[in-house]
Amino acid sequence: MDFTTGIESLNRSTGYMNFIKPALEDPNAGFIAQFLHQYGTLIMFVVCLVLIYLAIKKEYEPLLLLPIGFGGILANIPIADIGVTGFLKVIYDAGIGTGLFPLLIFIGIGAMTDFGPLIANPRTAILGGAAQFGIFAALIGAVIISDFIPGITFTLKEAASIGIIGGADGPTSIFVTSKLAPHLLGAIAVAAYSYMALVPIIQPPIMKLLTTKEERKIEMKQMREVSQREKIVFPLVVLGLCIIFLPDATPLIGCLTFGNLCKESGVVERLSDTMQNELINIVTIMLGLTVGSKLQADLFLTVQTLGILLLGLFAFCIGTAGGVIMAKIMNLFTKDKVNPLIGAAGVSAVPMAARVVNKVGLESNPYNFLLMHAMGPNVSGVIGSAVAAGVLLALLM
Repeated sequence: MDFTTGIESLNRSTGYMNFIKPALEDPNAGFIAQFLHQYGTLIMFVVCLVLIYLAIKKEYEPLLLLPIGFGGILANIPIADIGVTGFLKVIYDAGIGTGLFPLLIFIGIGAMTDFGPLIANPRTAILGGAAQFGIFAALIGAVIISDFIPGITFTLKEAASIGIIGGADGPTSIFVTSKLAPHLLGAIAVAAYSYMALVPIIQPPIMKLLTTKEERKIEMKQMREVSQREKIVFPLVVLGLCIIFLPDATPLIGCLTFGNLCKESGVVERLSDTMQNELINIVTIMLGLTVGSKLQADLFLTVQTLGILLLGLFAFCIGTAGGVIMAKIMNLFTKDKVNPLIGAAGVSAVPMAARVVNKVGLESNPYNFLLMHAMGPNVSGVIGSAVAAGVLLALLM
């Protein structure tokens, strides 16, 4: 090899020479297909930088959007193939491909969750269940649009993975998608965490549209004190019911209840602290980077991705509306009225959705403190989304 040939070979291996790909040889390829093929890498760099901007500047789910955005940049670096054969692929196979990372996240969530408000007011579990209607509405919607919109075709497994976005539970969305439609993981994970981050923007208009000002002013009675014994028994009862009725949900429910039992028992504080801090932080880093590795241009820049984002938003809106409407229905049959706003917290974006409910409630009544009341449906939504995931896995695996 002479010097000139060596320089040319080195030049061809640089990043700047590979950001723009050669044109497709397919004569039937349209302009959009040609454009995305040639400039897809640059487009994904912009998308990932936007995610990083939202994480840093707007503080939208920064713990996940920042590593997802950075992982996406790494995955789209030309030639390096970090997300295909590199270290991100190794981490992905070990943590996402096996379903390990979402389960470890659920252990940490369990250790950080207080089920006291749900135990004190068990009927709020109905609101958490109603909010899961969005999951099945989006599933049906994905199947329907596959028959009517050209270029968008979802299988039943793909539709189920999209629908789970409606639970507003990122780890559950990742767990289900990794089992049913791993090729859609990037789009579904970004949609799930983006809509979780946008809870303060998406939910208030829906809540106000479906309630009157008088309903938003409803003040709820102070909840009773929940004993430590009740808090210890609760995760064991939940796990027992899951074992009996829906074993497919026990990986998620089991990890959630294990983390919660460690917290409430009071005898393994070191383990509980590790779950709440070191464990969940390390796994969050790995999870974010590996999800970002699926933001490769050829996987993300498709018509299907647009369909996923729209269906995910639809699912989230239906989930919010379902919880509010169920609360209004409950008020028709009960003496002690609930503020319908707390139904919006049935989506499992903990504790963001509960904070939004409290904020909207205070806008209508400055003495209406709904935070702890909203935590009941909020934590029941975590259980509800895991149960919905188990149902989908039982039906489709």
